[in-house]
Formats: sequence, C-alpha cells, structure tokens
Amino acid sequence: MEQGRADVVKKIGKSIGKRPKAAAIGGGIAGLVSLLAIAPSLIAARAPAQVPQPVYTGASSPLVSSTVRAPNKINYERLDQRLRIAASKSDVVGMAVAVIENGQITFVQGYGTTTAGGSDPVTPNTVFRWASLSKGVAATMVGLLADEGKLALDEPVAKFNTSLRLPANGEQLATVADILSHRVGLPHNSNDNKLEAGADPKVLRASLADVDAICPPDTCHSYQNIAFDTTSEIVQRVTGVPYTEEVRRRIFAPLGMQNASLTRAGLMSARSWARPHIGRRTVEVNDNYYRIPAAGGVNSSIMDLALWMRAQMGLAPQVVPERVLDTIHKARVNTERRNTTFSRVMGPSRYALGWRDYTYEGHSLIGHQGAVMGYRSTILFDPATKSGVAVLWNSQSTRPSGVQLEVLEMLYDQPRNDWLKIDSPAGGPISAEDIAAQ
Repeated sequence: MEQGRADVVKKIGKSIGKRPKAAAIGGGIAGLVSLLAIAPSLIAARAPAQVPQPVYTGASSPLVSSTVRAPNKINYERLDQRLRIAASKSDVVGMAVAVIENGQITFVQGYGTTTAGGSDPVTPNTVFRWASLSKGVAATMVGLLADEGKLALDEPVAKFNTSLRLPANGEQLATVADILSHRVGLPHNSNDNKLEAGADPKVLRASLADVDAICPPDTCHSYQNIAFDTTSEIVQRVTGVPYTEEVRRRIFAPLGMQNASLTRAGLMSARSWARPHIGRRTVEVNDNYYRIPAAGGVNSSIMDLALWMRAQMGLAPQVVPERVLDTIHKARVNTERRNTTFSRVMGPSRYALGWRDYTYEGHSLIGHQGAVMGYRSTILFDPATKSGVAVLWNSQSTRPSGVQLEVLEMLYDQPRNDWLKIDSPAGGPISAEDIAAQ
C-alpha cells in the first residue's frame, strides 16, 4: 500500500499544472413524530404590520432537546429594525433569518418578497436554495454511516466503485475524508463550467482524470463540487438507496424539516418559494447543481435550517450523535485566505468535513456559505454556547452576509459595526468583494 501510494504521488507530482479560473457555485416529521405549534415567544421579531406571518408547525420536536440556559445577549428589536432597513435596499429582494441563542430558537423572520416587485412576502416557511450549505448534510450522512461501521472515512474512494477518476489514478489514494474536505488534488471548482453547460455529472467525474493536478491527494485544499458529489454515489453504494431518499429518511424527517427537499421540483412545488434574482431581474431555476445533490441540492425554509443548525450544535443526539459531530467538525486542512471583510474579521479558516472551522474573538465557530445563481446562504454557530445565525436570500447581493457579523458582536459583547452597510446616507449595493458569500 505504501509503495502504491508513493507511486501515485510521484505520478501526480509530474502532472501538476496551472490552476484554472474558479467557477460560479460556492463555494446548505410527517408521519414520524407529532410536532407542536410554535410558541409565540419562539419568534422574537415582530412580523411586518402589513403582512401577518404564518405559524410554522415544525419548531418543537420531542427529538430536539435543549440543555443550555443563560440570559439572552442579542437585542432582537434592534436586529429586526436593522434587517428591515437592509431588506428595503434595492440590491435585496427577500431574505429570511434565524437566530439560536443558548440552545433556543429565539428569532425566525422573513423580510422582503419572493419576487422583485411582487407582493408575496417571505415568511419563516418560504423555501430557498441552500447551495453549498448542502455539503454539511452530505458530511453528516456519511458520518452517520461511518459511525455505524458501514464505511470508513480513511478508505480509498476506489473501493466504492464510483464514477470518480483522478489524475494518475489518484482515486486509489484519495479517501472518503479527502472528498469531504476538498483534498483531492484538483484545481478549484474543476469541471463546474461543464456542469453548468449541461454535461452529465458522472461523465464529468470520470473526465477529472484528464485534469492537470495541483497536488497529490491529501496534501492541499482546493474547493470542489463535481468531485465532492462522489459522496452521493458512496451513500447509494453502501445503503442501496438513492442519496436523496436516504437523506430524507435519516435526516430531514426525524429532525422535522418539513419543507426540506433535494430537487428542483421540491423547490418549485413549495407553497411559498423564493424566486432567484440577478439584480432585480427574476431568472429561471435551472437543474445544474441539483444533479450533484451532495454538493448543492438542498432546499428548505429558514425554520428548517434553524432545526438543522440545532442538530449540528448537538441538540438532536437521537438523530445526529455527538460523536458524529466531533468527527465531521474536526478541522482537517488549512484553506486559502481571501481578501474580504468576513475573512479579515474571522482570520484564517480550516476545512473540516463539509464544514469550515473559524475562530472569532477566542471562540471556535463552525459554518459554511453557499451561492448558486440567484441565491445566497450562510450559517455560523458556536457549539460551546449553542448559539448561532443562519440566513437565506434570493439575490446575488452580499449585503445579508453582514447579519452574521452583527449577531456575533452582540453575542460576544463586541463594539458594534455597520456590517449591513445601512447607516451611511447612500446605503447602496455592496460589492461582491466586500462581504464574501462564498
């Protein structure tokens, strides 16, 4: 095995080529238990006066426990006021925000509309795309299978007979954990442009063997979508069940994520769903990244995302055991440093399995960002204090990304900054380079 590894590394070293330009995507209980109606105190923010918000019936589940109790530090009235102003800006169409503090879902609110110029409001039930927040779901699914002894994270991908082929037979060397942490040795976002042009993902995974490697597997981080979705094939090989069905059965249903789905049809059949926008122009939902569901296929409401965040904090151990979280949240590799406001504030990050690890003012945080045409998403939480924030929005604006930094400042008693860029007289659109959506 060691000699084989040395041979593969040697072959890849000879084939290292130049890194191509990155592609576009970022780089997320019916019939099982009876769910209680959300208590009035659960949603801290008031609904817009002109549009009553519907009650979400999936917030309280007997499978979701809470163990942390402490005084709230977030000023929810101030947060709500600032979000209303942000949502009124021309670069924002609609957005939904959830905050968890001390293990409790304390704030769930929708702002703006599902379509630019329309009257259908965004509510806690409105469905958005997660984009690359989906990667945390894939890591959790694989982590559950590993915990049950059905696979091992250090096994080579080749063992599972997937469609993935890497330069110099690197699939013989790259492990399941390497796939989930973007350590397969390929240039950033390899073949994403071909996926967006309509090519079959399995064909694209096979053709990765012809791409010039930038490093041997397990030696550097380079963000992927096509290669990452190899995990959907691994799950099906191990369970005999399609990835989308297994995720619904093992994760979405037991967590009470009533509006969560993994297909274009699942998004567009929702009673309320946010249309994608470029600027103020509504665009069509394409199927490109739904064809790689492990990398970017999840849809849900903000309430579903809040339930998912609680589970990732360890508050749904019957569904996602703490030992699985320890495994998938463990940092594996340093990531590239980006010159954005978020990156400068958070400092260096590391990638775990489907998740990013950050440090903010001495606190270890876990999160991810997502972007696909017309949608953006972000999630960031502190597993120690059981507090965090998630945002979904249906435009390419990066303004809503500032919500996470404003919430962190309140949680950790930091000086306030105008991360939403609403305090200046202009308060105009924010550059994509200002606060990263990836």
